Amino acid sequence: MVFTNGCFDLLHAGHVALLQKARGLGDLLVVGVNADRSVRRLKGPGRPIVPLAERLEVLAALRAVDYVVPFSADTPARLIAMLRPEVLVKGGDYRRSEVVGAATVEGLGGRVVTLPLRKGRSTTALIRRARRAAGARRGGAGR
Repeated sequence: MVFTNGCFDLLHAGHVALLQKARGLGDLLVVGVNADRSVRRLKGPGRPIVPLAERLEVLAALRAVDYVVPFSADTPARLIAMLRPEVLVKGGDYRRSEVVGAATVEGLGGRVVTLPLRKGRSTTALIRRARRAAGARRGGAGR
């Protein structure tokens, strides 16, 4: 079993690429998804943009994803300990020492893998681009 987790607030090509690569590391991919309150605590007010039920539905529809599991804590530490995955995957923006659950997985004989991210693909960048576009439309409407 391969496990990864995140907020997956606005699903984008970077997420899809990471999930496809993660799935290639094992026979089964389980994706832990932060619940709405957890996302707000981690990302701030105004997030998530997409509610948990919809984020779960979209992720579950991806061919690479076998199971989605919501969690309400700020980290998936308890979920990882319960599932006992053989491979724990995070994006390359994490250092091995920062990966929650790494010690648990490695202690069970598993491995931790960080996968490179697609440059310029992030939810934060997507939100920033959408806000700029919306501001440009508003500014142009009054001319």
